[in-house]
Amino acid sequence: MTAPVVVVGGGLAGSECAFQLASRGRAVTLYEMRPQQPTPAHAGSDLAELVCSNSLRSDDPHHAAGLLKREMERFGSLIIAAARRNAVPAGGALAVDRAGFAAAVTAAIEAQPLIELRREELTALPETDECDCVIATGPLTSEALTRELEQLIGADHLYFYDAIAPIVTGDSLDDDLLFRASRYGKGGDDYLNCPLDQAQYRRFHRRLLEADTIELREFERPLFFEGCLPIEELARRGEDTPRFGPMKPVGLTTPEGKRPHAVVQLRQEDLARSQYNLVGFQSRMTWPEQRRVLRTLPGLESARFVRYGQVHRNTFINAPLHLDRWYRIAARPRLRLVGQLTGVEGYLESAATGLAAALYLVLQDENRQPSPLPDTTALGALARHLTESNPKRYQPTNINYGLLEPLAGRVRRRERRAAYVARAGAALEAWADSMRIGGTKSWPPQFSAPEREKPNAAARSPN
Repeated sequence: MTAPVVVVGGGLAGSECAFQLASRGRAVTLYEMRPQQPTPAHAGSDLAELVCSNSLRSDDPHHAAGLLKREMERFGSLIIAAARRNAVPAGGALAVDRAGFAAAVTAAIEAQPLIELRREELTALPETDECDCVIATGPLTSEALTRELEQLIGADHLYFYDAIAPIVTGDSLDDDLLFRASRYGKGGDDYLNCPLDQAQYRRFHRRLLEADTIELREFERPLFFEGCLPIEELARRGEDTPRFGPMKPVGLTTPEGKRPHAVVQLRQEDLARSQYNLVGFQSRMTWPEQRRVLRTLPGLESARFVRYGQVHRNTFINAPLHLDRWYRIAARPRLRLVGQLTGVEGYLESAATGLAAALYLVLQDENRQPSPLPDTTALGALARHLTESNPKRYQPTNINYGLLEPLAGRVRRRERRAAYVARAGAALEAWADSMRIGGTKSWPPQFSAPEREKPNAAARSPN
């Protein structure tokens, strides 16, 4: 009898991996150390808890993130299904009610008869001579397991600092000073917007520069992921840097018909509009300073904070030195790493690596030597980034078309995304057919975005 696959970590990558394996007939032992062992960023005990943003990025089917979502849906992704069932209005993005999303993933895992969920910390790597093991412990891998990995592959772990944006209550905001709109009208009134004129923006920028921040430890360099820089770090790069980043006013017009000098967008965290996330306002300001500085924004003078911005260290390995295209560790082939620990960045990308590793394990169990997912697909391109990047300059990244195999011949700029998508769809179907691996097999010819259910009127009523 085949031993259960050991999956360590109940985040998005581990949950997706365990679900894919079990739904395809493979027994799984899933370890999750919470709530017995807390982390610096998690607050609850549900699986797949989102600790930074509540957004899985663009749902545009021609955006690279939208393409990756649909490739995952091709194989029955648990994470994308749970996200769609718990979606909240977010313009062109797929954002979720955090609590509902995590509860849905947890319920699906607990309902799977082939998954044994163990709420305990695994402090040592399993003996993989006897079973397959997938490490999906994420960027907050425990110290004990980090030491185990260092002994296995050497102490060449890399790291960067990730920051979390604050969340405020909806009923503490002044609606008279804010307006509802989505950038370029995508999504109607999904976002609350705080407009600033030039003088207000300059004063706010100065306050960011003067704010007290939590200092990093002496032996650690302040190396931040470029896609998730703290707002005060952006302010230090120049007066206009935040205004060309999270505070950009493009695509937004006030009810009076004017374009603001800068805008702070607030994205709702739940369908009841009871909580809002300050988009792009990751921060390592001290909590008293966050209260002081952010309450100077128009409409946020009385803001009540549900969660303050935070900064935490994210650990990842130098994947090009240690992983192959099947997510296996070269030093121990029955041990696989998935999720942010590999150096992919983002909820979506983390879940995608868990899905891919599960497909490879299933094919391997059936004595079918799996060929890698094609480089012309988003799923395959992620693995190519992990294994073929220059190890001297390796950094985490989100999915983008620059990771995919370039298009052949000359393609007009406005037609490139459609060409990438069409090519990816054909390549993924050909791979799935050649591997004889099941899934929804519903790749839509028009590749349109699925309709999301509209929240009922009561859920969308203002506070």
